[in-house]
Amino acid sequence: MVARVTATSIVDAIANDLRSRILEGELTSEAALTETDMAASYDVARPTAKAAIEKLVSEGLLVRGAHKSARVAELGPDSVRDIYLARAYLESEVLRRLALTRTVPHGAVQANLDIAAVAGDSPLAVVEPDMRFHTSLIDAVGNERISKMYRSLVSEVRLCMARVQSLNLLDTALIQAEHQRLLELIAEGDGAGAARLLDEHLGRARERLAAAIGGEAGPEAHLVSTLHP
Repeated sequence: MVARVTATSIVDAIANDLRSRILEGELTSEAALTETDMAASYDVARPTAKAAIEKLVSEGLLVRGAHKSARVAELGPDSVRDIYLARAYLESEVLRRLALTRTVPHGAVQANLDIAAVAGDSPLAVVEPDMRFHTSLIDAVGNERISKMYRSLVSEVRLCMARVQSLNLLDTALIQAEHQRLLELIAEGDGAGAARLLDEHLGRARERLAAAIGGEAGPEAHLVSTLHP
């Protein structure tokens, strides 16, 4: 039992490091990640390296064909839209349900304060508290399966957000202001208003990123927010 737990923690540690390197842009789709190279790099057995790679393949961060090296998933405009629309469907319904009981999650409040605190730092510093904000809203519903569904998207969502921030496509102050308004609308019991603002909030990021990676921007990319400081 001890050996199994130890092996799992090593796999997770390698996967966590690779994930961070992917999200920070250190690893790109141009680099081939072989089990042999990863085993040597992390000084582990090849099966351990393979397990770590497969973990990130299952998260959508790496892709590999049969008997081929893994590579960082290359997001295209269609993939970006799929990811953002999938999360929008889940998050919109969650906002409506939270508004019914006027439940404002403390975790989301704190995450938004943390976004404000890193406003002057690297754009990538926003990614972690931004993800925590949205995940806190999902978890506040208290439905285990909804939380699991959302977490199946988290790695790809985080990758999208990292690209958005690294390309300076969104102003941190606007992100924080729209988050704050979402919390206010929940507190006011206005689920429909919160869902509309979420569509604007996510749509702007979605279409700006889609355009930045070779697609044609939809009208949401040019929405002007009345909440901009």
